[in-house]
Amino acid sequence: MTSPHPAIDLGVLLNLAYGAFVARLQTAMAKAGFQDLGPSFGYVFRVLDEGPASLVTVATRLQMTSQGALKIVADMEAKGYVERRHDPDDARVRTVALTSRGRKALQTARRFHATFEAQLATHVGASHAAILRSTLERIVSNATDDGIELTARPS
Repeated sequence: MTSPHPAIDLGVLLNLAYGAFVARLQTAMAKAGFQDLGPSFGYVFRVLDEGPASLVTVATRLQMTSQGALKIVADMEAKGYVERRHDPDDARVRTVALTSRGRKALQTARRFHATFEAQLATHVGASHAAILRSTLERIVSNATDDGIELTARPS
């Protein structure tokens, strides 16, 4: 018997699930005092978690132009999440680094991620949550094995 409602395409379903996740993340971040986060800030936080980086490095890691990265970094700087400093090894280069506020936002987001995954395991069962994680990891792995470059980046 055919269902009166067509099944949702997998890509659409993945997109809707991601949208639901992001909406919950934004709500949690706002409640924690980070209501002014831009949509691309998280990507920059992760690049800078490894330490200060030049704007060119940030842009390269995010697979975007330096001008695009500068726009995001300037917004983050205005909101107190990053600071730009002179590179101690080359005065011509300015590096971007997380501020205390930026590190706190990143820690808050990471706690949310862990809590979300734990809650998912509670709702669907630990084995189903583990299968979902493993399946998503396999999708990513297969894409990279096929030569598809998958760097989390702003759209």
